[in-house]
Amino acid sequence: MANNTTQAPQQPVRHFNLLRCVAIICLALIVLVGLAVLITWLAIRPKKLVYTLENGSLQNFNLKNNHHLNATFDFVLMAYNPNTRTSVYYDFMESAVSYKDQTLAFGTTDPFFQPHRDTTRVESRLVATNLALSPSTYKDLRREKSSGEIEVDVRFKSRIRFKVGIWKSKHRTLKIVCPSATLHLSWSKHFENVPCEVEL
Repeated sequence: MANNTTQAPQQPVRHFNLLRCVAIICLALIVLVGLAVLITWLAIRPKKLVYTLENGSLQNFNLKNNHHLNATFDFVLMAYNPNTRTSVYYDFMESAVSYKDQTLAFGTTDPFFQPHRDTTRVESRLVATNLALSPSTYKDLRREKSSGEIEVDVRFKSRIRFKVGIWKSKHRTLKIVCPSATLHLSWSKHFENVPCEVEL
């Protein structure tokens, strides 16, 4: 007598095993990538970039009776990269000097590259030409001029990329604020360094 019993199809079992293998492979890849990122971070140990405003001077300072300003501002920003394996590309660097709520002058510095464990000197010359001042700003600047010194805020902004070996990061926006920098109208007084705040 013939045996008419049929075997269950094997296709669903094979399909399940294939999905399980794919899931295991994907999980393993995620774990490996995570470990690679962790090991890279531990090896690089990224440290914060450090910026100090080391010099600031003011020339040709002239407040006109019609509430306009002429002045030339010179600043030296010292940029320190403390990292041992990470270099930095600066695509540009914008700078601006402001007095209270009013921007007095601004400028742009050419792109530059900073190697690891390097200190880079960034010079900026900002010129105010016949700049219209608000009545309150004019009054306060005139008062400070009579005292022989003017307190300003200096800001820098840049688009940067980090480089480790052959790897380069995506662009990031760097903001640097050097608050309450005292500029002396007399050459006999020395500029005091200003530590800057960094936002990245």
